[in-house]
Amino acid sequence: QVQLVESGGGLVQAGGSLRLSCAASGRAFSSFAMGWFRQAPGKERDFVAAISWSGDDTYYVDSVKGRFTISRDDANTKTTLYLQMDSLKTEDKAVYYCAARPPLYGSGSYYNPLQYDYWGQGTQVTVSS
Repeated sequence: QVQLVESGGGLVQAGGSLRLSCAASGRAFSSFAMGWFRQAPGKERDFVAAISWSGDDTYYVDSVKGRFTISRDDANTKTTLYLQMDSLKTEDKAVYYCAARPPLYGSGSYYNPLQYDYWGQGTQVTVSS
């Protein structure tokens, strides 16, 4: 059974940091690009960051560039995705989801949620002022 399980969310003051993790299991994800999306109340699910299958290429929405860092660990046939979030702002408050994008889509369009086949259940991030 394929599972993506996020953890690391919580409440933090503006300017603080959080590190999200996503443990992917049930199949091999080392050839999958991985991404983070977020959804604030009443809004659509938006792209935050993505990383290529090799880890060599990363992509960010402009609003998080320089503050968030995406990384992955594919050691021991398990894939774990991370999102280091620094200098958090109140507008970063949302439910954060990790997702896996199969290799058939190639490079490009990492921001498109329709290209991600597997999703986690989400973890809440709340930033207080």
